Amino acid sequence: MDELIELRARMEQERPTPWEDLPDLALYMDQLVSYMSRQLIRFDEGSALTSAMVNNYIKDGLVPRAEGKRYGPIHLGYLTAVVALKQVLTVRDIGALMEAGRATEKSPPELYGFFCDALDRALAGTAQSIDPEADQSDLAKMALDFAVRSYANQLACQRILSILQPKEEKKRKP
Repeated sequence: MDELIELRARMEQERPTPWEDLPDLALYMDQLVSYMSRQLIRFDEGSALTSAMVNNYIKDGLVPRAEGKRYGPIHLGYLTAVVALKQVLTVRDIGALMEAGRATEKSPPELYGFFCDALDRALAGTAQSIDPEADQSDLAKMALDFAVRSYANQLACQRILSILQPKEEKKRKP
């Protein structure tokens, strides 16, 4: 099935830009939004990043403030992670995860590299589970398999985040 071949190929090949290849010149908001549309696999325009979303992520503390309305590699790195994680986590959970990452005292390029490595492993593993020879009658079973894996992964993620968050909340209380 051609659609499955294309899906598998995209999941095997498409990755966010490595840190060292992110633009090192400052981008304005419209350039940032345009650049971000190429960072992650998308199949429709409904999940496109908007300037309002960027501003909300900044207000929520998920992304650092712009430097004079200009955005650099650090903003692109954080936004790439936030846009991907927002598909499966709440803003609060993303914030807890980001805070845990910052607490490791790793640099933004190191944290971005960790995110990209995790994304690469997940996409590659999922791609291997796509049977491009499947016929129409196998699609529901394949979709169910992915949905059940998502459920199991979500359970584990939520439990681990609940373990992380009380520690973060205790640090913030005076």
